[in-house]
Amino acid sequence: MEELINIFIKAIFIDNMVFAYFLGMCSYLAISKTVKTSVGMGAAVIFVLSITVPINYLLENYVLKEGALEWIDESLRTVDLSFLSFIMFIAVIASMVQLVEMVIEKFSPSLYSSLGIFLPLIAVNCAILGGSLFMQENDYSSIIEASVFGFGSGIGWFLAIVGIAAIREKIRYSNVPAPLRGLGITFIITGLMGIGFMSFMGIKLDYGNNQDETVIETNINTEENKYKNIIK
Repeated sequence: MEELINIFIKAIFIDNMVFAYFLGMCSYLAISKTVKTSVGMGAAVIFVLSITVPINYLLENYVLKEGALEWIDESLRTVDLSFLSFIMFIAVIASMVQLVEMVIEKFSPSLYSSLGIFLPLIAVNCAILGGSLFMQENDYSSIIEASVFGFGSGIGWFLAIVGIAAIREKIRYSNVPAPLRGLGITFIITGLMGIGFMSFMGIKLDYGNNQDETVIETNINTEENKYKNIIK
């Protein structure tokens, strides 16, 4: 359980898609003019990442990796389809984005109109593909860990876009120098928010490791006291 919390917190604050890796910046900058549209886009990204990362985890471990097809037949043990990772991952992402687009168009036409072309462009959003590629790189041991990572990454992107949207709505009434109005001040604020999120890099939830270190330190102190008594 502690490992899952660690993955979740790390995906939101430490490995934030926007502030740590600057992924998904096109949608982040274009949609973040109002909080309402940002919430809709952020929710869509959360849904897509939460669904596609575990699905791609299953594809990676039961179809694409070398030896992944062994569960079908032992003669397929040497088959390696990892070169198809990009194509398969993008196919899954495009399918999920199409589903999200249909649902939003059905239940919220106004939000669908506000998001415009950037909603179908989630299919090629580098933050979405990055979630699956980071999952592949981190080599999680279970689908639960992959799911938690995908959901946490979506939450992190959601916080980033809603946060910048709220700030952009406020600075409309501020005296921003003319050359910096629009994307200029947005880039500066994004950089400052990225520096702020760097402070979360000190978060450490390795309770088990700390406990082990305490036990080791106690044993060392016990041995030192033992030798001191012998010397005396």
